[in-house]
Amino acid sequence: MVTDRQVRRLMMELGSGTPLSTAAIRAGMSENTARRYRMGPLPSQRRVPRAYRTRPDPFAAIWPEIEALLVQAPSLEATTIFETLRGRPDLPLADGQLRTLQRRIRRWRATHGPEREVMFPQIHRPGEYAQSDFTSMRALAITLGGEPFDHLFYHFVLPYSNWETGAICASESFETLVAGFQAAVWELGRVPAIHRTDNLSAATHALREGGRTFNERYRQVLDHYGMRPDANTPGRGHENGDVEQAHHRFKRAVAQALLLRGSRDFASQAHYAAFLRDLVVSRNRGRHEKLQEDLRPMRALPPTRLEDGRSLSVLVSRFSTIRVGHNLYSVASRLMGETVDVRLYPERIEVRYAGELLATMERQRGKGHAVIDYRHLIWSLVRKPGAFARYRYREGLFPTVVFRQAYDALVTRHGSRADVEYVRILHLAASTSERAVERTLTALLAQGTLRDYVQVKTVVQPEAIAVPACGLTPPDLTVYDACLAATGGAQ
Repeated sequence: MVTDRQVRRLMMELGSGTPLSTAAIRAGMSENTARRYRMGPLPSQRRVPRAYRTRPDPFAAIWPEIEALLVQAPSLEATTIFETLRGRPDLPLADGQLRTLQRRIRRWRATHGPEREVMFPQIHRPGEYAQSDFTSMRALAITLGGEPFDHLFYHFVLPYSNWETGAICASESFETLVAGFQAAVWELGRVPAIHRTDNLSAATHALREGGRTFNERYRQVLDHYGMRPDANTPGRGHENGDVEQAHHRFKRAVAQALLLRGSRDFASQAHYAAFLRDLVVSRNRGRHEKLQEDLRPMRALPPTRLEDGRSLSVLVSRFSTIRVGHNLYSVASRLMGETVDVRLYPERIEVRYAGELLATMERQRGKGHAVIDYRHLIWSLVRKPGAFARYRYREGLFPTVVFRQAYDALVTRHGSRADVEYVRILHLAASTSERAVERTLTALLAQGTLRDYVQVKTVVQPEAIAVPACGLTPPDLTVYDACLAATGGAQ
């Protein structure tokens, strides 16, 4: 088929005085074809739109039925309808006819379908808005030391300049939101007028009459910085569209940087955080000019920064545990019945009593988890070893895999008596050295000779050898004095 480009080349050659036969060869067509096209029009202008079908429409007879389905459920996909129809014996449809149905449904939706939601591009004013949100990084398949690292990224964006920053985090908690927000504005050095989020439970709560409003503690944080809170309509994530688009672009940039790096594995979280930080700095370099416009109308930071954590007063239960953020943590049994001060941070909790720091523990994600330190409970458990078998949080009483293996070996040897033997071994670890007990258990398990608590104690804490008392008679110094006297005294 001759193209418009070939005919234009023919016209150019003829216009420059080239003979028809030579011009035809240079244009890639025969001389007869060149003679037909040398006076125009172009091939595309010769074609008449086809107003007829080249083959029968396989859906003509049942189109009213298909149209009724689309009216009833406009979101139905062509594939779903096609698979439903193909199951009917009166409709011998072939796989290749799916594309025909898809084209026909697309034309119907464009001419008769429901109105579609229109997106409205917004005008962003310098210094007015900051948007932040959390995004999952799971799809990037990051590993730390070979182990999968499931995490989120707190993302802070200025819509006018597209300046961005953020941090790795474990959950969408209030403490994580405040820590990420404060780190962002102090890095920025100025404060926008409005901070916009979606309807995070960390920043908002549901109202009885419907809808959501901002939490008082979140308002207090923004009041400290002189900012106004804002949020999109519930269920309308696109209203927070700038940060949502920033999520997509940022994660795509991370994926590309990982390809250049040649590995998705990092030695530690600190190394991974440094990698992301370098990427953020690199992406912000081209935004410097617009960032200066963004910064000019912003207000100055307050004199001080708020603490990232949140303080709670918690009563220690008779189980020697405290409940913090829907999770359970053990504390020393001497605190039972007392109220302790808990400071809740994004990654850890601190327990204080009378102003003294007693414990720092890793904060648990989600709900229903328990962090049990056997040292807090063993002094009571060794007196009541029968409680071990059905203790609700028994898995927390295996400080390492070796202790679990030791318990299983004792069960094989002693049956139910293994609980008593294991609790005594655990008490020995708390009283002496957990590492020394673990080394001993490792050696005995390797030899297959682990018997009981006494055997472990003999190695870890052998009995002191009794030293016999020596009954030596003190020397008689009068003999020495007599010798001195006989010689007339010392020379």
